Amino acid sequence: MSKPSSSTVATLTQGGAASMLLAFARAYPGRTALALLALIIAGVLDGLGLSMILGMLNLATGTDEEPSAPEQAALEVVAWLGIEPTTTSLLTLGVVLIAVKAAIVLLANRQVGYTVAHVATDLRLRLIRAVTASRWRYYLSQPVGKLSNAVATEAHRASEGFFHGAVMATQGINALIYASLALMISLKASLIALAFGGFLLGLLHFLVRTAGRAGRDQTGLMSSMLAVMTDQLGAVKPLKAMAREEHIDALMSSQTRDLKTALRHQVLSKAGLQALQEPLLAILVGIGFFYFLVQMNLPMATVMMMIFLIARSVNHLAKAQRSLQHMAISESAYWSLRQTIEEAEAEREPPRGHRTPSLEQGIEFDHVRFAYDREPVVDGLSFRIPAGQLTVLTGPSGSGKTTIIDLAAGLLHADSGRVLIDGQPLDEIDHRQWRRMIGYVPQDPLLINDTLLRNLTLGEDGIPRERILAAIEQADAGEFVRALPDGLDTVLGERGGRLSGGQRQRLAIARALIHQPRLLILDEATSSLDEVAESAVVETVQHLKGQLTLLAVSHDRALVDIADQVIRLEPASSQGKAEAGDDA
Repeated sequence: MSKPSSSTVATLTQGGAASMLLAFARAYPGRTALALLALIIAGVLDGLGLSMILGMLNLATGTDEEPSAPEQAALEVVAWLGIEPTTTSLLTLGVVLIAVKAAIVLLANRQVGYTVAHVATDLRLRLIRAVTASRWRYYLSQPVGKLSNAVATEAHRASEGFFHGAVMATQGINALIYASLALMISLKASLIALAFGGFLLGLLHFLVRTAGRAGRDQTGLMSSMLAVMTDQLGAVKPLKAMAREEHIDALMSSQTRDLKTALRHQVLSKAGLQALQEPLLAILVGIGFFYFLVQMNLPMATVMMMIFLIARSVNHLAKAQRSLQHMAISESAYWSLRQTIEEAEAEREPPRGHRTPSLEQGIEFDHVRFAYDREPVVDGLSFRIPAGQLTVLTGPSGSGKTTIIDLAAGLLHADSGRVLIDGQPLDEIDHRQWRRMIGYVPQDPLLINDTLLRNLTLGEDGIPRERILAAIEQADAGEFVRALPDGLDTVLGERGGRLSGGQRQRLAIARALIHQPRLLILDEATSSLDEVAESAVVETVQHLKGQLTLLAVSHDRALVDIADQVIRLEPASSQGKAEAGDDA
């Protein structure tokens, strides 16, 4: 796929910059209101300060003209303060008010900065929580690259959209203040100049739309490209070994070229807007100066102030337009991320069951049928897993071994038939409580570049140290853990690179045992180990027999030999003919 599909683009354009800002304001009403209030106060102070300076200029030039409305307001403030309206006092007050305005704007921008950080963090956490709380089938269908892009890139771009929205509000308020002052000095002249300035900026609005289209293309392409790239880089070793790495380039080059085109359009539209705004503003100033001074015969001091105010107003409008352009680029990322979040929240796994689980007798599969996309994986399967014993599932690929594990854990639910825990239907058992009774050991244990302690606890605080040490001993890992240079505080390296395969797997078993489960699931836990490491893990499993219920998926003869029960599975086409559950 070289370009995002039309449905994707349609989805990304569902909102818009204004809708995005409204969504942010609803999510953060207090912070947004405080920032806007500060900006309004700052704008009023700025206008009053400029009015003081305007009054100072008229006093300094000795004009006999009646004071304008802004000058009159400034003089009334000076009189209220009990200060004589001299050029020095007016200039000093004007400078002070403008300085106070700058301080308030700084505080408002600080508030905006805090909110931007909150936006990015909250969006990331909301997505992570929504995905991890979703149904297992939905989770399995999500490309890792798409979710990674949403967390890393789209959340950042969405928060940038809020930032540029705040900048646009700041510039808009400033433009309104300057325009109001100009209108109070000369209504006719200001209306003509502002209308002309607005017309010039309107001519450039096509560059805003161009940037928005480029931003939408970028969002769709990045999501698609990272999904493909994650899958391809995960298989880079066999491709490299077979000298087929150009396969990755063939898949990625088309999307990369399209992304380059989108980025080029985005950069050109941003640069073009800024480059064209400056000469148009200069034209406006030149025409305005000639018109006010020659055609309207306004005093030089008034003309200078009018030119300053209108130029500043239009300049702020130009900056607001550039911020709107940035928002148009960012808003597609926000809508894409929000769509992903809402999809995941709609797939949220509902609470299931109400009974308190126990595991004293065993787990029973009673004529269970389960299908993926109408293709049965298990069909009419019946067998029993006795409590306190080691049951090993074995069979060819596609016979449903992993599906049985997922059904036993309540991650998947049978299309027909029943899964019983101590005679109680699993659908009637509180699934959260049941899963807390399960320890799970995968084929490839996930270890992070952190301390051994944090790898065992997964960062969870409050686990008693005695329980951690007991789990380590129970997993036969105590000897090598004590030999580590810093014990539990030893940093394991990337993916646990400082440990052998057997040591990593025994730590995975210890991690699964920390919460004292009643059922320990071993999913191909020995398949990727060498003979020595495999023997060590099998010995650990042998020691655990009788202490809890063990359910293992394995083809290794050593694990099969120590099993209390071996269930040999066949593909779904033959499962209905005979029931599984023969002893070894």
